[in-house]
Amino acid sequence: MPVSVNQVAFIDDDDVLRDANVQTLQLAGFEVLAFDSAESAVAALPADFPGVVISDIRMPRMDGRQLFRRLKEQDPDLPVILITGHADVTEAVEALHDGVYDFVAKPYAPERLVSSVRRAIEKRRLVLENRELRSLAAQAQGDWPLIGQTPVMERLRATLRQLASADVDVLLEGETGVGKELAARALHAWGRRRDREFVAVDCAALPAGALDSELFGHELGAFSGAVRQRTGRIQQADRGTLFLDEIETLAPEAQGKFLRVLEEREVTPLGSNRAQTLDLRVVAAAKGNLADAVAAGTFRQDLFHRLDVVRIRIPPLRERREDVPLLFAHFLARACERLDGPPPIIDDQVRWRLHNHDWPGNVRELGHYAQRVALGLADQASTGAPEELPPLPERVATYEAHVIREALAGCDGDVRKALEVLRIPRKTFYDKLDRHDIDVAAYRPASRARP
Repeated sequence: MPVSVNQVAFIDDDDVLRDANVQTLQLAGFEVLAFDSAESAVAALPADFPGVVISDIRMPRMDGRQLFRRLKEQDPDLPVILITGHADVTEAVEALHDGVYDFVAKPYAPERLVSSVRRAIEKRRLVLENRELRSLAAQAQGDWPLIGQTPVMERLRATLRQLASADVDVLLEGETGVGKELAARALHAWGRRRDREFVAVDCAALPAGALDSELFGHELGAFSGAVRQRTGRIQQADRGTLFLDEIETLAPEAQGKFLRVLEEREVTPLGSNRAQTLDLRVVAAAKGNLADAVAAGTFRQDLFHRLDVVRIRIPPLRERREDVPLLFAHFLARACERLDGPPPIIDDQVRWRLHNHDWPGNVRELGHYAQRVALGLADQASTGAPEELPPLPERVATYEAHVIREALAGCDGDVRKALEVLRIPRKTFYDKLDRHDIDVAAYRPASRARP
């Protein structure tokens, strides 16, 4: 989520000096806004000005230090550089203590001014990026738990909202950490069962010896040690939602019993002869394609078909990289709130990792990383050594992939329009898609692509 910061506001009432410095800064690659008075600069510069301010310290009506104080009221993080004469150096040093970013004493070499501006621009970029992260985090609260602005996430939210009111059983598939339980909770919260219980069952953690009792419940005295009646997890979800996580790990003997629950919508506790009718919605989740487990003989085909009323795939983070900064902002804000501390500065290493790491642990891994950033531990690998930025070719390739994804997002996955934006041959475009593993369909809106 890079922020473009390249503007310099230059204020000097001396036309000759102003024009000379403007030319120097333009030759250095900056976009320069020139002003002949502090008053005109204050009136023109917005609060979130994406750049830095340079001002001569001696000017009529409002001088450089007065200008700095006015700008500081508007934005305390805006870097201001003062140009001083030899007699003003003491005053400039005092201004540094007040928060002025730097001062340049006359006469100065052009390189001295350009060097100061480059450092100030980098500081400004970090400030604005952190502000944008905080803004994104605030916006994300309304969409939680399904944060994301990519077309694939917009389609996912739209599909879940539609299914929530339909009240049908749903099978969720996706890698570890993509947020399958969050999607299940959204189905529950957006449907008519929102005021009833959401019961989550981790099938991989069910104790083998007490599986029937855990799922179906038991009556008093149903077996040795049954000193009280127990309501099973399935019955707890009556009139609510039953979420079965890692359904592919459900023991074979339990699969047949659960198939009957799905078909009959009733459960019989251990030690009872009377079936209890249920009104429940079942949302099952699998880490991979459940059909593969059927083919491998580890999952019943009839149960699979009974669960497979509607199947939804939750995409991994590597297929929606543009959502990473938004998710990171959300997790970072939560971590800082828990730690009761200010948001940390996001440096180049953190930004590099956000944009280039594949996040095999998906949203869960990203959340843990945000916690480390909040604790100031982001630059430490497992060995404790700081991470290094990759070599230039890898960084260039990453930037190229980011530009292509940005173009596709802006064109809603329309290849023809993206080619016009990127101005590269079609064959080159498709070669780069293959090289960077970019799926064009993921950028098409819901009207043109199915989830």
